[in-house]
Amino acid sequence: MAGLTLRNVAKSYGSTNVITGLDLDIKDSEFVVFVGPSGCGKSTLLRMIAGLEDISGGTISIGDTVVNDVAPAKRGVAMVFQTYALYPHMTVYKNMAFGLKQAKTPADEIDRRVRAAAEILEISSLLDRTPRALSGGQRQRVAIGRAIVREPDVFLFDEPLSNLDAALRVQTRIEIARLHKRLGTTMIYVTHDQVEAMTLADKIVVLRDGNIEQVGSPIELYEKPQNMFVAQFIGSPKMNFFRSEDLSETGNALLKGEADILGIRPEHLRLAGKSKPLLTATPDLIENLGEVALVHCKTARGMEFIAKTTDLSAFPIGKEIKLTADKSMLSFFNSTSQQAV
Repeated sequence: MAGLTLRNVAKSYGSTNVITGLDLDIKDSEFVVFVGPSGCGKSTLLRMIAGLEDISGGTISIGDTVVNDVAPAKRGVAMVFQTYALYPHMTVYKNMAFGLKQAKTPADEIDRRVRAAAEILEISSLLDRTPRALSGGQRQRVAIGRAIVREPDVFLFDEPLSNLDAALRVQTRIEIARLHKRLGTTMIYVTHDQVEAMTLADKIVVLRDGNIEQVGSPIELYEKPQNMFVAQFIGSPKMNFFRSEDLSETGNALLKGEADILGIRPEHLRLAGKSKPLLTATPDLIENLGEVALVHCKTARGMEFIAKTTDLSAFPIGKEIKLTADKSMLSFFNSTSQQAV
């Protein structure tokens, strides 16, 4: 097992900069998730760590070893790709054993590793099947098993659940989390799905346009976003932003100095009751999800936002309501710099 250190790591294709001088420390045994919108550079960064992409500048260290010029097979990493890439004519056993066989690993050691990985992933009964006889979730487990048998220092996952349906994604996500607890190996996981990031990660790295926007635990990013991009990317539904013209006198009094944007998460909005309201709005649409409801509201000037509630009676459609939130749950930003204040 090993940690990773990235120092001033960059990647460019001609004059196009994809990764722009990143610094990042990943501790031994951490589960780190790279998250961000399409094109932010997260998969490119993962491939650079794996050695599948050359770096244009900086250093990548795995453990105490700089691996810039080390071949992918000798870096001590194993990668699970978005596509399963299983050999269709081989059994599950042979698919998992193939890499070890190519590395001339003794047959008894191959058998030990394959059967141990199959037991961990609960696919021991599938070892004699071919991929065409497996479900999508079972194929992904085989792909993960192929990585486990290499006994790497670092696991790399590149959007491994994107080809699965919603229910299977949840199930497999839980299995990956349990796998990390069982193996205790450093894992780096790439996804564009912030729910996956929040539920899996010890530490999240939010990327945008080849830059790191923020690094921290899921709860740190959720409760203390450093900028408006992170505030809206982490959390579903996203954080609501209010300008002074949307707020009551009480709300405006909270905007001081450089802070001219008030951020409130949908679940923190509630009826003001006898409290002084932060804003007045009118509900115009309800998405009833069963355990909670998402209420789409508009301020007097037509600015739209969402409140999350378990009490639909508090949000009558078409009737003006007054809303507030606990001050400890509010976030403040500067509209010019987009940074938290």
